[in-house]
Amino acid sequence: QVQVTESGGGLVQTGGSLTLSCAVSGDTRCISSMGWYRQAPGKERELVAAISSGGQTHYRDSIKGRFSVSSDNVKQLGTLQMNSLKPEDTAVYYCIAMADRDMVDRPADYGHYNCRDYWGQGTQVTVSS
Repeated sequence: QVQVTESGGGLVQTGGSLTLSCAVSGDTRCISSMGWYRQAPGKERELVAAISSGGQTHYRDSIKGRFSVSSDNVKQLGTLQMNSLKPEDTAVYYCIAMADRDMVDRPADYGHYNCRDYWGQGTQVTVSS
């Protein structure tokens, strides 16, 4: 089992900043990347940013230049720095510890049969106008 815990959400004014943290613990042998999703009321959950164990990052277009994802070890801790926040950034933000796809698809090759993604419980970010 893997535990994923987000922290750092809160209420901020437009133009403000917040830093979200994601702590990962447990049996992390399968984990190879970390992602941040968000879900606003009445909307689908969407990928905000992700970082691989090799440091490769991915951002959705609407937050490029404003948000920054980082991690020294995606199996332990990561952060999402959010600057120049807008009311449309208001959502519950979720961290996901993502399993290596090869380990998921070919468990026999790795001797590990329970690889999957793990979600945190989410943290609320509210940006007031």
